[in-house]
Amino acid sequence: MVSCYEIRIPQPEALPLGSRKVLPPLDPLSGALLPNIRFFRDFSPKCQFTFNQNKLKQMCTPQFILRLPLLICQRKKLMLAIITSLYETYLINMETDEEEVSRIVPFQLQFDKPVASQIKIAEWNPEKDLLAMVTEDSKILLHRFNWQRLWTISPGRCITSLCWRPDGKAIAIGLQDGTISLHDVENGKLLRSMKSHTVAVVCLNWEDDGGGEISDDKFYTSKYEDRTSRFFPPPPRVPRAPGLVPGESGFMDESENLSQELSNSSHQRFNILCSADKDGIINFSIFGIFPIGKIDIHDFSVTFPLGKEHVDCKLLNASICKVALSKDLCHLTVLCSGELQVPKHGLHGFHCLTLDTSIFYKRRNELHQVAQQASNIEDLTEVIRSSLSVMSKQWSDAMNTFHDKFDSLSTLIHDHGLDSTPQEEFLSLLGGARTSPAVHQFLVNSLGEPGLKRIMKLVCGAGKELQVIVLEHLQPAAEIIGFRLGELRGLSKWRSRYKNVGLDETLIDNATEKAGILLIQIERFMRVLASSVQQFSNFFNWLHKCVKMLTSEPNDQHQILAFNCELVILFLKYLYDQDPVKRLLESTEVDHSIEVDLETMERVQELTHFGGFTDLDYLRRTLAKEFQQMESCFKEAFQMPFTTISKKILCKNLLPLFPVESLPKSTSSILPTSISYYKEEQNFVDYVSFRLPNESSSDVSNCILVTRCLMNDLQAVLLSVPDGYQCVDLSLYKECQLVLLLNGQSSVSESSEKACMMIVQADDLPFVSIPSCYTASNPWKLQQLKDSIVYLEMDSLKVRGIPHSVIAPLAVSASRGVACVFAARKRALVYILDEDEDEISDAE
Repeated sequence: MVSCYEIRIPQPEALPLGSRKVLPPLDPLSGALLPNIRFFRDFSPKCQFTFNQNKLKQMCTPQFILRLPLLICQRKKLMLAIITSLYETYLINMETDEEEVSRIVPFQLQFDKPVASQIKIAEWNPEKDLLAMVTEDSKILLHRFNWQRLWTISPGRCITSLCWRPDGKAIAIGLQDGTISLHDVENGKLLRSMKSHTVAVVCLNWEDDGGGEISDDKFYTSKYEDRTSRFFPPPPRVPRAPGLVPGESGFMDESENLSQELSNSSHQRFNILCSADKDGIINFSIFGIFPIGKIDIHDFSVTFPLGKEHVDCKLLNASICKVALSKDLCHLTVLCSGELQVPKHGLHGFHCLTLDTSIFYKRRNELHQVAQQASNIEDLTEVIRSSLSVMSKQWSDAMNTFHDKFDSLSTLIHDHGLDSTPQEEFLSLLGGARTSPAVHQFLVNSLGEPGLKRIMKLVCGAGKELQVIVLEHLQPAAEIIGFRLGELRGLSKWRSRYKNVGLDETLIDNATEKAGILLIQIERFMRVLASSVQQFSNFFNWLHKCVKMLTSEPNDQHQILAFNCELVILFLKYLYDQDPVKRLLESTEVDHSIEVDLETMERVQELTHFGGFTDLDYLRRTLAKEFQQMESCFKEAFQMPFTTISKKILCKNLLPLFPVESLPKSTSSILPTSISYYKEEQNFVDYVSFRLPNESSSDVSNCILVTRCLMNDLQAVLLSVPDGYQCVDLSLYKECQLVLLLNGQSSVSESSEKACMMIVQADDLPFVSIPSCYTASNPWKLQQLKDSIVYLEMDSLKVRGIPHSVIAPLAVSASRGVACVFAARKRALVYILDEDEDEISDAE
């Protein structure tokens, strides 16, 4: 028996094909409103029905069918919906049993796999079928969609947060000690490590600008292009040498190319990494490597209309739960818990802040160029620091060996009762006088020809290694730094654009001069090094001849290298017990000033009139000291954009959402929360959702709050979780959908389905507008929603039962349309959320 019901639709737009709108149809036979019926195109392929078009036309009057038949379900009864040319909808009751209806199961289970350890954090890659997971013992696992493990790494510290770079090529890890580390997606190698916070990093968010161009009425700025490669070879790497600890300064030897790729951000979309710690500090960094801003949510003061007055309020002892940047980087939504200091009130509970970060969007091209140049300069500065460290160690090791061996001559001279120095004894030998017993014993017995050759090879080899490091690492790095600072210097003169982002012309000029002075210091060091190596080599050649003579061996002129007696004298006078190379390389607190004659200083002073350096004392400084001064100037110059941008990040709104009498910081960070932005027309609308904590003093329990802001109109709705279930985690999905992970309590645990996953269409919810004015008796926004709670139903078509008790986290991929659920018994279940993506190839 087939019964037919006719429903009039006022407008043709009311029921488009595939719509998920909830309609209240009218039954013309009874004149009563039928229960709400949800129309889902997605489930029609699931049922084995054959529809005869001619038969349907006969049943529905002679009008032709305007839309394809839609299979719907109302309270586990299958019906067929047909729209005719007169925009009439016919509901046809398809007589069937509940067993056939139950076969319509949403969210296909792709696989159910065991996991070795319980998972506490999980995030899908935004571009690839990769899932990053953090175990309870803080190991990072990367799996493909088919559950093939790619790599496992352990940072050795507790991991507290994780997020992907928007292009999916790097992953950011927040640690308990406040460190943020970036890892390569291909092999998990460490790319960069930064101590951005002093306490645990509780949440990370990484967004790009979407790649659109920017223009305004007065200026047009094209996409930034790095021109360094046109004039210079690839930038030098950090030199490797024995004794240098890998990763000593945030780099890994095995991933130098990866680190350079991270810094070479000219091909990337402009992106911002936002990190927040449990003490309320939020840091911003461009490309995840260049710090550009820092705020403390306790410093913001917001004016509230409280009754007829306006009062200033601040947060106290706030702990951040979640942060999210909008897709256009113009807004930052912060969900936190703490006390809001209002006159005559202390509002303990959850609060939502909206920060104005439009400076990132308005000046993104300027910030892109500054960040590109500054981050590369910092990388090259690290190359110089490491080069100086390696050079100092290698030269010190060679000199220590030389002095350990030749200091024994002083002991022999003293033992033989002679009142002379080693230099005097060697000069006497050079002048042709009779060899003293001490020198004879030293050269023949203590040193010998093999020992002399070994020390000669060590010292001269160290000198050549230093020259190679200077030519292949130190000097190229300093030259590229000078070029990049020159570009920044030109940009700083464009005051109308770059002064607003903190690029100070005076500071950049000072840094550019220091980079030029460093190049002069490098040239001087090379001359001193070459002269020292030459004199050491000449001294060893002379000693070699002396050893041959003292051992009465025949002198083979082809084996004895030539030497210069004058250079031997200079060596004994200036280099035997002094070390000018070490003095230039050492970085100590002791002031190693270099003496410069008056005539040279007068010439340097005259050069200032022709564009020379304004700093006249650079010739008195060592290479290491010059590098320290240059690095200090760089920090001062790049600190200015950081300070300037930090001041331009303002608080637009602060909303007290839900009162909580006492909530520890550790608890607030584990409450299920989700923040996402969706584009509606030309604007991004922020959706904030979180599970309300169960408080005995609250008359609202087991609920989920969803808020959104449309054109400065704050709207919110409360969702009541079905009885017998508790929200474990939630996540905002694409197309304004909210995915809920619910766990059954003991009363429902006897059934085969111990948990479930549900999708709610957020933009279809009956949001209630909340006025901006506060009242002293009821300042909480949430209290106005108690009378309009939406009760979720388990018989919805978007509910999937799960045969395990589940735990957080819930990992949802909007790009792939899948969700990963973790069971309490160490299992991972992956479900397909999009029904049109049922067929998934293993190759993908």
